[in-house]
Amino acid sequence: MSALSRILFTAALIAGLIAPLARAHPHIFVTTRIVVEMNEAQQVTGVKMTWEYDDFFTLLIFEDMGLDKDADGALSEAELDRLMGFDLIEWPEGFEGDLYLASEGRKIEMPRPVPHDIAVRGGKIVATQKRAIPNVAAEGLEIRQYDPTYYVSYDLSGGIEVPAPCAVRIEPPDMAAAEAEVAKLTEQSLSGDVFMEVKLGHLYASRAVISCAG
Repeated sequence: MSALSRILFTAALIAGLIAPLARAHPHIFVTTRIVVEMNEAQQVTGVKMTWEYDDFFTLLIFEDMGLDKDADGALSEAELDRLMGFDLIEWPEGFEGDLYLASEGRKIEMPRPVPHDIAVRGGKIVATQKRAIPNVAAEGLEIRQYDPTYYVSYDLSGGIEVPAPCAVRIEPPDMAAAEAEVAKLTEQSLSGDVFMEVKLGHLYASRAVISCAG
């Protein structure tokens, strides 16, 4: 099991089963940039996602994998080769890669991503992966990036790029509604009505919608 998977599995148990809901918060922070690929028929054929991990998580991965032993924040080509695809090694049953697409209310199934590039910039791991999409119409396509357990927080401030003439609208989460739902779940949990892994990530996820109308 990869370093990332070990941390996420442990965290999911802690966040979902032990920690009080009212105190649930992410521990890994990822800035995301998504490039949407389309064909001439304005169908989405794939996405390229670049994830910039926070500096603390980067240090944890370096330590776990025995990288950057001189602690200069830079990796050799050999070390980068070892790091390539580190976050895609394990793919547990039911895991969806923290990427969710929907068209006209229908969930879009996708194959697993493949590693595309790896770098370390400003002391942070920057990993890029590519994922094929089964030629779905771009118009109205909804894109959401989140970890269901909310252990990882994905920030879409890196932007979403789509080919012209299409454009993308990013809607931030309704934080008031999210906190209200968390408060409700907390009350149920304290009353003993809920004893299960609670998934909060979707409550805090931005929603991106593609439009190709002229």
